[in-house]
Amino acid sequence: MGASVKLFGEDFANTLIASTSNPIVGLFIGILATSIIQSSSSTTSIVVGMVAGGALTIDGAIPIIMGANIGTSITNTIAALPQINRSVEFKRAFAAATVHDFFNFLSVLIIYPLQVTTNFLGTISHDLETVFAGVGGLKFLSPVKAITKPVVHIFTNNLGDYPWLLLILALVVLFISLKFMVGSLKTMVVAKAQNWFDKYLFKNALRAFIVGIFLTVLVQSSSITTSLMVPLAGAGILTLKKIFPYTLGANIGTTITAMLASLITGSQAAVTVAFSHLLFNISGIVIWAPLSKVPIYLAEKFAELSTKNKMIPVAYILVMFFVIPISIIFIFN
Repeated sequence: MGASVKLFGEDFANTLIASTSNPIVGLFIGILATSIIQSSSSTTSIVVGMVAGGALTIDGAIPIIMGANIGTSITNTIAALPQINRSVEFKRAFAAATVHDFFNFLSVLIIYPLQVTTNFLGTISHDLETVFAGVGGLKFLSPVKAITKPVVHIFTNNLGDYPWLLLILALVVLFISLKFMVGSLKTMVVAKAQNWFDKYLFKNALRAFIVGIFLTVLVQSSSITTSLMVPLAGAGILTLKKIFPYTLGANIGTTITAMLASLITGSQAAVTVAFSHLLFNISGIVIWAPLSKVPIYLAEKFAELSTKNKMIPVAYILVMFFVIPISIIFIFN
């Protein structure tokens, strides 16, 4: 799916990101660009590269980074849709998907005004950059990308001229995979898996948080790691309370890609922007981890509402990730 949207979306995302000079426009460009290319890691890496090349300022980059955090939630929200006809499962899955959304919305709601008025993320990130000055970057091999690359290569070679057809095929495969995954979990391993998750991976909030960081660093995609939890929640294996700290860890883990990219560039400004992404997520965790009941409550209530009216989830995805950002960009840019 990522390969298909990049065939017709990445150049547009590059142009879009480079066109901002207004912080509010930058925020919504981050949302739209990440929704298009389905990866906050890609968006932040593009932003880091543009800052390193002088095409984008630090002040212009930070709001885009914030928007990218919201835009990346679209993937796990889509991952909940295959269960839409099974109300009980969908309610659990959609709540697990949108708790990530609400955490990011609430974080931006508090941190964005502070950033615009004080530039605290830029200031602290600049101080951190001086500590890491001269440090070279490393590259991690994502096992997920290594496994899927040969198949993706075959399909893009044969259908590369038809990105829409490739995207439809990817969505069909995604929905079928999630359907079989949920079915398998329910019929074969729910009891054993639940005990295993409770005993080891999600025994407490700290462990779930660390697992979220580790898995996201390993696969270099918070979209993958947070989406993985959606069918598990739908199957009743994990509760929303246990998924929330894992989601916070995934948000920290996803900053690694841009940080490595920035260190490789050797640009002080690029490293500053990458650190601002990390600090934004840390700031959000400091604010909302002690108040976890708020995003969890909002996600549960929204899932209840979406279960009663099945058009709401689809409308939410279209309006929140595309209609509103496009409208704001058009009005203010």
